[in-house]
Amino acid sequence: MEPTIEQLKAFFDFCVRASNLLRDIALVRFDGRTSRIVILIGETIQVEILSNGENIIR
Repeated sequence: MEPTIEQLKAFFDFCVRASNLLRDIALVRFDGRTSRIVILIGETIQVEILSNGENIIR
């Protein structure tokens, strides 16, 4: 299972925005069970990128 083009575009955009805010990206993982990219920014911000490129920020 691989990420979709929409996920990769959203991932790149989100990483650029996080780095522009001088935030550390602590973890990046592609979950093959749910087909989501999970990003941990710092110790508190969790982002999930769905297969259609939508972001869920927690």
